[in-house]
Amino acid sequence: MAKKVLIVTNSFDLHADLVMPLLTARDCAVFRINLDAFPRDYQICQLFTQNKMSSEIRHLPTGASIDLAEVGAVWARKPADFAFASEDLTVQERAYAKMETEHALFGLLYPLDCYWMSHPVALRGSMWKGEQLQRARSMGFRVPASIVTNSPERVRAFKDSVQGDLVFKCLSSPMLGAEAVADEDRIATGLATTIVTDEMMESLDAVSEVPCHFQEYIHKQYELRVTIIAGRIFAAKLHSQDDPRTAVDSRDMSAEILYEATELPDEIKERCLVFVQSYGLNYSALDLIVTPEGEYVFLENNPNGQFLYVEQLIPEFKMLDAVADRLSEEAACRI
Repeated sequence: MAKKVLIVTNSFDLHADLVMPLLTARDCAVFRINLDAFPRDYQICQLFTQNKMSSEIRHLPTGASIDLAEVGAVWARKPADFAFASEDLTVQERAYAKMETEHALFGLLYPLDCYWMSHPVALRGSMWKGEQLQRARSMGFRVPASIVTNSPERVRAFKDSVQGDLVFKCLSSPMLGAEAVADEDRIATGLATTIVTDEMMESLDAVSEVPCHFQEYIHKQYELRVTIIAGRIFAAKLHSQDDPRTAVDSRDMSAEILYEATELPDEIKERCLVFVQSYGLNYSALDLIVTPEGEYVFLENNPNGQFLYVEQLIPEFKMLDAVADRLSEEAACRI
């Protein structure tokens, strides 16, 4: 009997919503954990005895359950804050509950000897922007001149050395942490990649509060979103320079710029594949720039980056099907 696919995500994940029926159509059984309802809506049991080890997860509202020995593939999609049965936990109680839940859940999942898209250890190891730039450079990519520092003096010297515009880019969350706090505690909702103005340079002492990431601004002919799913490459060409709203940061979806499928040079294809595989990832999305001179420049790696919006703009990519194909195939071959 073919094994099952386990999806670990949150209840707002449209990607998972759309892949699940594709898996069902491939006669592949699926169990989903929504972390924003865990452990409140789930019950787990990991049992160790001298002669036996067993692990089970049950979804309380539906009664559905899965023996983790039945799992042949895991899609680790998106994180979320845990939810607990009691809403009146103290701050310390909630902190302890979160730590214990993390240990319990991931102690249950990490040992699974199956196909992962992708394993949490690989996801975490591949998320650090400074390390990504160093690795990409070592693999032959051009990377922007960059600095991460909490020294205003170092930023001023860096700007002088670049002899052009600088951009500020968030290392972690472009939402400036808004997703991690309650609505009433939010003071800002996000910051796009931003060209540093002379006025900003005059306020540079604020950099001493927290390490900041600055890069040379590289002029673009166009941008690339290169999504890699189990070794398959889906390269999207973004005409970001056609609209001033996306000229610096292409993520402004209010601008209806053209996305189109494109073919990468063989050397760049291979470099992207080797980069992603070097982390042990089975999925990732890379952001690249192509300069007016035709040079390819690495910007960043998104080990769990979104891809649905790209497929919606380039329907022939069929990336949802690519995910479903690989997960179902891997589950089926692990009898």
